Amino acid sequence: MNIKKFLTTAFCLSLLVSSVFAQKDKKLPGQVWSVEKANEWYKNNRWLTGANYIPANAINQLEMWQADTFSPDLIDKELGWANDIGFNTLRVFLYSKAYKQDPQGFLKRVDQFLAIADKHQIKPMFVFFDDCWNKTSEIGKQPAPKTGIHNSGWLQDPGDPAFKEEANFPELEVYVKAVLTRFANDKRVLLWDLYNEPGNSGKLESSIPLLTKTIEWARAVNPSQPISIGLWSWGFEKLNKLQLANSDIVTYHNYEAPDWHQRTIDLLKASGRPLICTEYMARTRNSRFSNIMPLLKKENVGAINWGFVAGKTNTKYAWDTPLADGSEPIEWFHEIFNQDGTPYRKDETDLIKKLNGK
Repeated sequence: MNIKKFLTTAFCLSLLVSSVFAQKDKKLPGQVWSVEKANEWYKNNRWLTGANYIPANAINQLEMWQADTFSPDLIDKELGWANDIGFNTLRVFLYSKAYKQDPQGFLKRVDQFLAIADKHQIKPMFVFFDDCWNKTSEIGKQPAPKTGIHNSGWLQDPGDPAFKEEANFPELEVYVKAVLTRFANDKRVLLWDLYNEPGNSGKLESSIPLLTKTIEWARAVNPSQPISIGLWSWGFEKLNKLQLANSDIVTYHNYEAPDWHQRTIDLLKASGRPLICTEYMARTRNSRFSNIMPLLKKENVGAINWGFVAGKTNTKYAWDTPLADGSEPIEWFHEIFNQDGTPYRKDETDLIKKLNGK
């Protein structure tokens, strides 16, 4: 992050503060939560810690959720490891084509996932749409990982150009509303994260129409859980304003070292709302459990790192450092556990346990 981006963040936050004050006294159903309601909700939860989660045998969101490859036994085992180190939430990506392929089956699998999470005292947050990585997807058997390449099979949702084709919006509305309506009052769900990194993959402001509609659909259902759209790029003025003004809880991504991460927290506190960092921890960028997780606890900011078990997503490899021979990176970029449940670094899991009071 450079100083220009830092100042842009401050500008966006000033817009948020005025928006918050403008909405403060509104009590109508489907409106953004008041600051008071948001803070009361946050106080009723323990300090939120967890990871972005996908089982080790899934290369992408479709492979996780399709009936043929949904793996409750593996999920149960891996969520047991999460509980063992004190994690109480996970950030989990849904997928619209998995719903389209089998609507009732998809909802049953989400319910099954929630039952497994609840068994391990974990309340996940779910993500609907995503602008990152591969532009297109196909229902059915998913491709094998590309050797040594980070997230080679991860999928945009609904994809490109599908995200900007308004003829797709009615179908996407059915999906969003069906999931939200089914789980709108389910105490096992922590939060709804409507759209991961809108504007990524060169989309910029062209993601605004779908994001705006998604916000409208979610507010129409008016779930009992909070809604958020995580900040991730400080240069996107219009997107940041839209995301901030329509988030009950402020969520954000930060893979920077502690000094810059602290500056981000200080700025976002201007909203008066609770903060959850929904992506951090990239070891080779000096965003580590050892230097970021204690900072987040000190600031009472939720801490959700990217990566859990090293598997088919290949996110132990860095974004920009592929290893064509598939050899072990000098240092893992993301991830906490090997597939047998042993930690990549025991000093890290010991620290996570300590910070989580385990």
